Amino acid sequence: MRNVLALILGGGQGTRLFPLTKDRSKPAVPIGGKYRLIDIPISNCLNSDINQIYILTQFNSASLNKHINQTYRFDNFHRGFVDILAAEQSIDNRDWYQGTADAVRKNLKHILAFYDISHVLILSGDQIYKMDFRQLFDFHTQLGADLSIPVLPVTREEAGGFGIVKVEDNLITQFVEKPKDASVLDKMSSADMIAKTFPNVTNKPFLASMGIYLFNIKILLDALDTTFTDFGKDIIPSLIKNVKVGGFLYNDYWEDVGTIKSFLKANLELARWKPKTEQQFDFYNAQIYTHARYLPASKINRCDLDNSLVADGSEIISAVLHNSIIGVRSIIGQDVTSEDSYVMGADYYEDLAGLEYNKAHGVINIGIGDGCIIKNAIIDKNARIGENCRLINEKNLDNCDGDGWYIRDGIIIVPKNAVIKPGTRV
Repeated sequence: MRNVLALILGGGQGTRLFPLTKDRSKPAVPIGGKYRLIDIPISNCLNSDINQIYILTQFNSASLNKHINQTYRFDNFHRGFVDILAAEQSIDNRDWYQGTADAVRKNLKHILAFYDISHVLILSGDQIYKMDFRQLFDFHTQLGADLSIPVLPVTREEAGGFGIVKVEDNLITQFVEKPKDASVLDKMSSADMIAKTFPNVTNKPFLASMGIYLFNIKILLDALDTTFTDFGKDIIPSLIKNVKVGGFLYNDYWEDVGTIKSFLKANLELARWKPKTEQQFDFYNAQIYTHARYLPASKINRCDLDNSLVADGSEIISAVLHNSIIGVRSIIGQDVTSEDSYVMGADYYEDLAGLEYNKAHGVINIGIGDGCIIKNAIIDKNARIGENCRLINEKNLDNCDGDGWYIRDGIIIVPKNAVIKPGTRV
């Protein structure tokens, strides 16, 4: 796989994940208590012997840069790299990225710097899945394809949210972006191909593009020598008509975490026990790399924990944690209840001097104060939540902005570094 270059698209402004993307890019959003979203596609690449990786970003890339620099280092005698390519103005181009394809086009000089690259693998930075790209590559070469796209069986109800393809004899013959018309969708059924490949799959007659593309370098360069700005909307439908496009059938856990609702759901699923026969993603069976923090084990006293994950370096006492993710360095006070929530933790500990300063100046300590009740919420890093707060969305609001908090999709979000006053009720 030394002739494969991976490009991970960092996404746009990440407005659907706001306020988690208020001060960071989408791939830098913490997941699973101790990882970042970007760790998943990078780890999939490294585990597939792909070690030449560029990450294309445009917004709030400072924290992502820091994470990449601290985490992914190769020795001086290794040709591999994981580098950030942030959007930049030049003499030839003064515009920001106009879409996924335009982002790649504006970085062609970096791609063409490698004389021996034969294939380019384009990935998204906000998906959760495990895939061995060597299998995709073998499928691609054996089929003699110009472009190969992993595709996933979905139900009729799910199909309207994806780019749906029709696959015949392993080749994609049609593509429709988010079809809403039932008559159009009926023509896109790949039920025979799905039944042949996955006999146990039922009620999923359609195949959705996973937004992963393996290009022969020449085909990619030809496709970018156009005015098209987006892969899914423009380039892929055009190529299907003119070149050999393979449909690599995939049937395992995959989640696009582009919204607050899907993000919280995917995180909470990491904590729930499932039989090994069910589709799942967990960090026990997937080799996912991240920044090594060398934190102590978590300290947990007199707690009721169920369906929860507790990351390194946390201190929790007399708490009830159900269906919750507790991130690194989380400090949770006495008699706290957390249900269906993700507490991301903190980037640092407050030392004794800092705690004394807080006490003297009326500053709330980092963490969750005594007596708080938190339900269906995301508490971002370094949040300071005072005692006896009730963050439970009492009025069942869908969207709302408050003093140090937001509600999106009915989920309460306390953003990074926010302060919630004692006794606050939401």
